[in-house]
Amino acid sequence: MQLLPDPVRRLAAWCVVVLLVAGVGWVGVQLCGQFRTAVVPVLLALLGTALLGPLHRRLVGVGVHRSLAAAVTCVAVVAVVGGAVYIVVAALVDNGDQIVSSLKRAAKSLAEYFGAAGTSLDDLASNSRELLGRFGGTAASNVISGVSVVGETVAMAVLALLLVFFFLRDSYRVAEALRSLAPHGAADTVEIMARRAFAAVEGFMRGTTLIAFIDATCIAVGLLILGVPGAVGLGAIVFVGAYIPYLGAFISGAVAVLVALADRGFVIALWALGVVVAVQVLEGHVLQPMVQSRTVQMHPAAVLLALTAGASVAGILGMLLAVPLTAAAFGVAHEVRERYGSGEGEGAAGAGAEPCAEGEPPEA
Repeated sequence: MQLLPDPVRRLAAWCVVVLLVAGVGWVGVQLCGQFRTAVVPVLLALLGTALLGPLHRRLVGVGVHRSLAAAVTCVAVVAVVGGAVYIVVAALVDNGDQIVSSLKRAAKSLAEYFGAAGTSLDDLASNSRELLGRFGGTAASNVISGVSVVGETVAMAVLALLLVFFFLRDSYRVAEALRSLAPHGAADTVEIMARRAFAAVEGFMRGTTLIAFIDATCIAVGLLILGVPGAVGLGAIVFVGAYIPYLGAFISGAVAVLVALADRGFVIALWALGVVVAVQVLEGHVLQPMVQSRTVQMHPAAVLLALTAGASVAGILGMLLAVPLTAAAFGVAHEVRERYGSGEGEGAAGAGAEPCAEGEPPEA
């Protein structure tokens, strides 16, 4: 005798599943927070492996040994990233004073136009000096804390680079390891889901990098034509901000418009706003569909929720990692839906997975 009707029992079962998944997820987040110095390099290394995997496969395909190909790839990425960082830092150092002074003038003009009594820059400066005098005793401890954070960041970056080398070199063993760890009868499913998740992350990283480069180049060229000071540095800010979807583009574009407003006036600021909006329209309607057409397409609301959750958990680093991890989760969900939702079983799963080349299993 059933005390509850079937719909109620199904609802109760789903509630139990949701509670279990939420509990496991919460425990996982807490463990990642406790072991962040080990977890963060692994996640960054996975993103780096997704970005550099095609270059490594090309080198292996022309006959280069896997270890040598991984080493050459890591050296190349260090050279490229180091050169890019040098260019960005040099541009920001050369133009940083112009950008900061322009932002100060823009803030002053906005404060004079919209500000109320007690909110002028002079009042804020005097209040800041009072706060510094009141809490100046903690400056030494803050400096020590900052040095420790810098040391921890450098150590995690070096560890991530070493992990990228090992992930690239031993990528052919991943499929075998996943199949050995999977429960009996579920090896094919685990491998297919790992393929789909890694393919989503790989497509996201390559597509985002290409789109970021195009956006930064177009905006920097437009600002140079308009004569906005610090155009190269602003383009660098646009490139870095592109890895945080929507929010990064908004902040970097707002900085460019404010600099143009403070240094060149209202008309040039409108032209700068037009350049930023035109580039964003080009990205949303042309670049995104063309470049990332083979990756997981997520709704903007899902991206914003992922960014908010990542920021609440790990700050800026969480915002950088939130979208690729969400893309991987969407890839797995898409595979599960194709496998079990269509009712075609193994045939649907087999159709969704690309065959693996000889000696080149997936790099999940």
